[in-house]
Amino acid sequence: MTRLALFWTLWCALHSLLISNQARQLANRLTRGRDYGLYRLGYVIFSVFSLVPLIWYQMSLPRQTIIPTNTLVFAIQAVLLIYASAMFYLGGRIYDMGYFLGLSQWRNARNSRPEPSLPFRANGVLAHVRHPWYSGGIALLWGLGPLNDIHLLTATLLSCYFIIGTLLEEKRLKTELGKPYEEYCRRVPMLLPWKRAGSLPDATPGAMMDAQKRSEQELDADQPPV
Repeated sequence: MTRLALFWTLWCALHSLLISNQARQLANRLTRGRDYGLYRLGYVIFSVFSLVPLIWYQMSLPRQTIIPTNTLVFAIQAVLLIYASAMFYLGGRIYDMGYFLGLSQWRNARNSRPEPSLPFRANGVLAHVRHPWYSGGIALLWGLGPLNDIHLLTATLLSCYFIIGTLLEEKRLKTELGKPYEEYCRRVPMLLPWKRAGSLPDATPGAMMDAQKRSEQELDADQPPV
């Protein structure tokens, strides 16, 4: 159990480290700017394949049932799986999968086009919850499998990782997208879609540039005269 917890913690830490701006900048320096838009795609491939030995090791461990499966447990897990499926499906309809997988960055690099800006949308399921895939991922962890010691350990660690990852991503998005995203955060729940937002900020590039200019003007206005 201790070794499994250590392996999951190391995987989560490495996963977070590689997606950071510092890691991306280091890779850019090492390749002298010639990564050909493959960093994100390579990150996705590495993340998936690095899970294989970890899951194989987990499956080989003996386990002890903590909460026996009964009608109530089965019903709760079924609801969680339905919810997770809905979050993944609805999120997939909104997210730019090419950008998420790194394919857009690779295609643009091949065609000598600039890297696409970070997409920001506030429609569809994103009008109800800011991170539907993180929310669905947590539900999936608790909705799958028998509730034994191994499963509970893994579900707890990865749920914590998803929550921490969400908070770190929120910080990055607020830095990159500015006031429109901050207003979006005030109106839309982070992980639990318990309310629908009213009028959401315009997420088009033009509107975001206007919002950024207004923010800069407000900062200038707050500066004392020299």
